[in-house]
Amino acid sequence: MNKILFERGSVNHIRIHVMPTKRFKTFAISVYAGIPLEEKTVATTGLIPFVLRRGTVSYPETTQFRERLENLYGAGFGFDIYKRGDHQIVQLRMDTINDSFVQSNESLLEQSFSFLGEVLTEPVTENGSFRASYVAAEKETVRKKLESIINDKIRYAAERCLEEMFRNDPYRLHPLGSREELAAITPESLYSAFGSWVENANLDLYVVGDTTLEEVTRLVEKSFKIKRTEARQYTPTNVSFETGDVHTVEERLNVNQGKLNLGLRTPITYGDDKYATALLYNGVLGSYPHSKLFINVREKESLAYYASSRYDGHKGMATIQSGIEIANYEKALEIIKNQLEAMRQGEISDLELNQTKAMIRNHIVEMQDSAFEMIAYDFNRVISGKERSPEELLAQMEQVTASDVKEAAQTFHLNTVYFLKGEKEE
Repeated sequence: MNKILFERGSVNHIRIHVMPTKRFKTFAISVYAGIPLEEKTVATTGLIPFVLRRGTVSYPETTQFRERLENLYGAGFGFDIYKRGDHQIVQLRMDTINDSFVQSNESLLEQSFSFLGEVLTEPVTENGSFRASYVAAEKETVRKKLESIINDKIRYAAERCLEEMFRNDPYRLHPLGSREELAAITPESLYSAFGSWVENANLDLYVVGDTTLEEVTRLVEKSFKIKRTEARQYTPTNVSFETGDVHTVEERLNVNQGKLNLGLRTPITYGDDKYATALLYNGVLGSYPHSKLFINVREKESLAYYASSRYDGHKGMATIQSGIEIANYEKALEIIKNQLEAMRQGEISDLELNQTKAMIRNHIVEMQDSAFEMIAYDFNRVISGKERSPEELLAQMEQVTASDVKEAAQTFHLNTVYFLKGEKEE
């Protein structure tokens, strides 16, 4: 496997990460802006990138904004908003074709940086704040996104399980905030929040492609017209929790299929030396078609339409998702708990362990076929403070034994059981 090597620097307290490579025909550019996940800022931060995509000083109309991307040989632009540990992350992305594959008088990489820098630092304004029509339209966009969650019952149950699991922790917040918070935002309040966000966010800029750290540093200095007064660092995520009684919540909605979600807490995080072991724990438990949840809950007992698990190393938790007949709640819960106990007892076959290692290995190797996947992997290092290359993770994983997974299983404590059932069920 080719070693992934990023060269690093900084300009105006923006951390720069460049992977010079000729493997791709495009440049992949990502800007990560992260701030603490807090109730007072979550809604405004979630709305900001929606408004930024509407226009800049040079391209104030949305049609002009989109035409500029087309003129860059169809360059792609997009963004994501999500939670990582105790932080709310906004990721802006661009991918543009390598200059050597087109005939252009100006460097496409330089033009892309100029565009992205203007999106982040020079949005279109009127009367000293964001354009009111853009704010109103994007508030409606976000409102519809929040409302759509209730129509996707799988997603709704997952969100509600997290809300209950972290009811006393900011992690309960949705990365787009709430409809109530959204409604109170004005163009003036959003523009003020934007200024604070640009000044105070952790800013990390990544480029993968046929370039150099020196070139990217020059382009950042030229195109990102902000003067930040101090460097920002991500603070360690709080993973403390109590291992007392399990919090059980039942909710009624107009559903025909029950949604049974469980939340578990663990002190093993991305920065822990046992991270590879926790990945294998989750893989054996429920990430793959050969996993215990899929085989025992869905296949053998036919109790679930789907059953899987997910591990979040940035927050020290795992979640189990299943869709069941509402009448099968007690039996399904019992069998899911049996799988958790089997893991604690070390009932892990060589086949289960080896198949899981193979699946994780394939994912890590395939990650190198995507520049943005490579960037996302390295950003784990930034936000966690843990240096661990893909090669190191693979080597650590290969050394993990069933006994190690059993030991890790002792640290995964059931915290929350959330069950979504029909309105008329007794």
